[in-house]
Amino acid sequence: MKKTIITATLYTLITAILLGIGYPLAITGLAHIFFPKQADGELITRNGAVIGSHLIGQSFTGTTYFHSRPSAAGTGYDAGSSSGSNLAPTSKSLIDRTTASTVTEQTGTAPVPVDLVTASASGLDPDITPAAALYQIPRIARERHLSEPALTALVAAHTTPRQFGLLGEPRVNVLDLNLALDNLPTH
Repeated sequence: MKKTIITATLYTLITAILLGIGYPLAITGLAHIFFPKQADGELITRNGAVIGSHLIGQSFTGTTYFHSRPSAAGTGYDAGSSSGSNLAPTSKSLIDRTTASTVTEQTGTAPVPVDLVTASASGLDPDITPAAALYQIPRIARERHLSEPALTALVAAHTTPRQFGLLGEPRVNVLDLNLALDNLPTH
């Protein structure tokens, strides 16, 4: 019995060290060697300062910027509190948020794209649909005194198609789009 307990304890310790420490360190090391940008969180830097990540959304509330999806993660895009809202279609909170978003956007009579009023499953989604970006063009054109065709071309240039032509949906990274928007010449 004593020999069995010692053997089981040793196997548990060896397995814990190999699979709990060794394997994760090896995979992390390989990730940094073969995929350094992704392993570091796909950070975006400007003038030596980190301004965001391609992987985690940010809140843009100014009228001169494209807006992201609402976030249900903590106080908004908090990676430590990642979660969806789990609001049902009949939820008063969801209805109030949808109504408030519809009223504040005021870009015409077009229906509001669903991703502008609902949070993603993680609450951290950095992307919106091309329809959501195009929906916001009249407001941004008016506020920045830019032409709508120039903004439409900007959205098209920053639209990522489906992977391999069939996986996922076309999407627009809001931070990338807003950075490109800031680089447009004004009229």
